[in-house]
Amino acid sequence: MTETILVPGGRDVRATLDRARGDGADGTDDTGDAAGQGAAIVVACPPHPQHQGHRGDARLVAVSDALSARGVDCLRFDYGPWDEGHGERADTLRAVEWAAERYDRVGLFGFSFGGAMALLAAAEGADADAVSALAPAGRLADDLDAVAAFDRIPVPVQVIYGTRDDVADWEPVVERAREYHQPVVEFAADHFFIGQEEKVAAAVADFLVSNLGVE
Repeated sequence: MTETILVPGGRDVRATLDRARGDGADGTDDTGDAAGQGAAIVVACPPHPQHQGHRGDARLVAVSDALSARGVDCLRFDYGPWDEGHGERADTLRAVEWAAERYDRVGLFGFSFGGAMALLAAAEGADADAVSALAPAGRLADDLDAVAAFDRIPVPVQVIYGTRDDVADWEPVVERAREYHQPVVEFAADHFFIGQEEKVAAAVADFLVSNLGVE
């Protein structure tokens, strides 16, 4: 079951709520004012919006499906108007706020540009219990450095990368994750994990579900 959500915050941020359960949904509209309560949810950040990144990205959908099978809802959102990464980080924070107001535990996931957004939002105080970054971009600007963000992330972080990825500057992020003794998962894959979406999604779901305390 899916619902359309308009995330509050002053920017046009629309999302799809994939519900793992059918309870609690009574008359939800696209304002986001009414939504199902639940134990756990994961907020999923899409890749770069200027490169056709959107909430229907195959990797985000695969992760949502894997979470749904484990009883966890997923909020896949689109960023508002392009703002050099700063507005997009704010969009991520607002999406997590929306989720935290309605769920007991919140996970944060992102792919590529979205992986950097997830790490940066966690460093800025997003109310998340765990973060998973798939093929994350390392640095978007001087003040949008996903590598430096590890110093300020107080929750468990998983980094997943493809050994043949020649798109994202993932190496510094992986190195920093290992320095902080955070779990790193390697796939023999390119940046897009073609044909391995389900395996990647299973790894993400295993990590987030375990850190969200979902049985």
